[in-house]
Amino acid sequence: MNKVVTYFLVGLLILLLILIRAFEGDLFYDPYLTFFKNDYLYIDSPRREVAKLVLFTTLRFALNTIFSLGILYLIFKDRSIIKFSVLIYAIAYVLLLIPFLYFVINPNQEDYYLFFNIRRFLIQPIGLILLFPAFYYYKLNR
Repeated sequence: MNKVVTYFLVGLLILLLILIRAFEGDLFYDPYLTFFKNDYLYIDSPRREVAKLVLFTTLRFALNTIFSLGILYLIFKDRSIIKFSVLIYAIAYVLLLIPFLYFVINPNQEDYYLFFNIRRFLIQPIGLILLFPAFYYYKLNR
């Protein structure tokens, strides 16, 4: 694949990640968006529909994962990296969804900060931010 096309596709996938973030309020059901923008340490947890929240959080995680995997593939062009990344994303999803559900079902003010960070890993492309430098270093030293 031509480098110009590769750079264009990487830019397009990054733009899609940015658009997910920019239009998160319109695209996804998440009552915690406004909750965490306010002074959440002093207010009660918002009313929420647990199944709908988990579904939309999963959808957002899946979209971020697909776009992130596309970026990793276009940059490194190595299927073994993608297979490993899929495994990392799948394990991360399961391990993060369990405490996410716990905090959604049992909201306690003292747990809000931890919940905020777990939710952040699920709804933002932090996996890409962590995996990209790791794979770059791996490729550099291989």
